[in-house]
Amino acid sequence: MKREIKVSTYLSPVPAVMVSCGDMAKSDIVTIAWTGTVNSEPPMVSISVRRSRYSYGLIKESGEFVVNLADRALLEKLDGCGVVSGRDADKFERFALTRQASLHVKAPSVAESPVSLECVVRHTLELETHVMFVAEIVGATAREDWVKDGRLRIPDGELVAYVQNRYLETGATLGTYGYTAKKA
Repeated sequence: MKREIKVSTYLSPVPAVMVSCGDMAKSDIVTIAWTGTVNSEPPMVSISVRRSRYSYGLIKESGEFVVNLADRALLEKLDGCGVVSGRDADKFERFALTRQASLHVKAPSVAESPVSLECVVRHTLELETHVMFVAEIVGATAREDWVKDGRLRIPDGELVAYVQNRYLETGATLGTYGYTAKKA
């Protein structure tokens, strides 16, 4: 039996990612858990950022950002980038991360991230507490060991997810898309 609970942002788990923005000279990294895929053709994602965040101004000004997926090895740096302001510190330096020039946008990617998605903002939605940037993925790079036959193959248990103020590792594959239809 279910019981009623307070309405809140319970959609979980969600990816915990490091969003880099700005350019190679003036950049920031913000930890974002409010992100998701929103379109297939062209491939698009959304991120929601508070107006008070330093990175918000960089994204609004440039219209670009990079979504860097976080694996277990990046967990402490992922968390740190969410609690330290870019106004107070260069997060690339503070957390010993490497700015890597992106191929299609001016915003740098995080070299240590296993997958980086280069994005150009196509729509902006002003919400009460956040601004949602809907962006087209115009480029993507991945670590060599995560690519098989030219396609991204994320290993089980490697990515970090966010659930109610907790970081969790993703688990084992339970099935693949359409596996129930194959049983019939």
